[in-house]
Amino acid sequence: MSKKRLFYLGFFALLVVGFFAIMSMVIPNFTNPTRPPIGEVKPFRFINQDGQPVTEQDVKGKVTAIEYFFTTCRGICPRMNNNLRNVIYDAYKDEPGFQILSHTCDPETDSVSRIKRYADSMGVNTQRWVFLTGRKDSLYDMARHAYKIDDPANNLTSIEDDFLHTQFLALLNKKGQVVKIYDALKPSELKDMKKEVAKLLKE
Repeated sequence: MSKKRLFYLGFFALLVVGFFAIMSMVIPNFTNPTRPPIGEVKPFRFINQDGQPVTEQDVKGKVTAIEYFFTTCRGICPRMNNNLRNVIYDAYKDEPGFQILSHTCDPETDSVSRIKRYADSMGVNTQRWVFLTGRKDSLYDMARHAYKIDDPANNLTSIEDDFLHTQFLALLNKKGQVVKIYDALKPSELKDMKKEVAKLLKE
């Protein structure tokens, strides 16, 4: 290769490096662009398995996995929670910056005492894995409009006739933004989620 060609290649390489260096200084996250959040936590007030209120303030500052289930479910819920415990909870149960919030889909049945028994049966630390009940309309609104794990079009005119049943989880960053949705029935997706949690904890 001629010296002239080498000179031009080197000059071009310096231009490219210089361009990225300048753009990185001018535009935040230019070399590592961030995607807009899928959803974002909204003000809420639910009750946990110990009868204590949990609000959006308990989400801010923590990496949070959002799930919906119900205690009498004999279908996907046991599989979801077993997968979630084995892949995610066991990996981060000693990490104070991480939590799982499991919301009931059936608050008429799932009273505080009932979700307490369910939490005890799971054998988990309820400081890390929190079980929530509350008003049905509020629970469903959060799932569909904040966490984006169910289609808002599924909303029925009558809340009494409405029922939400989904295997999808929302992963929130420390700002309370939904960064990704995962299928809890697929261990491979939960393994990806496990890696993403590690990244978000470092932010």
